[in-house]
Amino acid sequence: ADTKLGREDNVVLLGAHLDSVEDGPGINDNATGAAALLAIAGKINELGREGVRNRVRFAFWGAEEEGLRGSSHYVESLSDEERGSIALNLNFDMLGSRNGTRGVHDGDHSSRSGIRAPAGSGAIEKMFRDYFASRKLATTEAEFNGRSDYGPFIEAGIPAGGMETGADGVKTAAEAKAFGGRAGKVYDPCYHAECDRLKNVHLRFMDSNVDGIAHVTQRLARSTVAVNGGARVRPVRDPSYRPVWRGPYQVR
Repeated sequence: ADTKLGREDNVVLLGAHLDSVEDGPGINDNATGAAALLAIAGKINELGREGVRNRVRFAFWGAEEEGLRGSSHYVESLSDEERGSIALNLNFDMLGSRNGTRGVHDGDHSSRSGIRAPAGSGAIEKMFRDYFASRKLATTEAEFNGRSDYGPFIEAGIPAGGMETGADGVKTAAEAKAFGGRAGKVYDPCYHAECDRLKNVHLRFMDSNVDGIAHVTQRLARSTVAVNGGARVRPVRDPSYRPVWRGPYQVR
């Protein structure tokens, strides 16, 4: 689903997968990501023509749990022109893990682990980290490990970023101090299990995470220069623009 406003040749693509595993309802994995996209899609027209200068696309992937089949098919089916029009991909997979962390994908590869993302991904990471720092909310780096729908975009050379709150990894003592919860326990105790229902979601944690997603989406809907450089720039008509979405946070 695309916004009606914004440049067709400079698309900000937000994605989250709709499917779950056979053994579980998939409310954290990944109804939380899909819900975040729906919440933003329902409000984005409020930004108006000056706020949505770039087309924003909301993608709801199928068959992620079967090997990223939906997102892989999408990327493989793009023409060269269509692929070139995608400025970046933001991916959201598990946003309310009950014992989770606030993981921002490691776009600048500073952790030296996982997959190195294309140039521009570090700028996306910085937008998320700066926003949460402005609210004095801790973040940690989540590696690009190929386990979600950003994978096909990275392989195609498209900058990527996003958030996750953890799946079957184990929380460290340092993470428990920063985010609360229990050290030595998995981030999502109902990961790929029957108990992955609404009670499995840390709703307040998810709420602050969606604030960050809305903030970054708003910035990129107006300009992707930080990610893509000046090649995609068109003249700014109104330098006095001020963000519309202020919500419970401060936009800098």
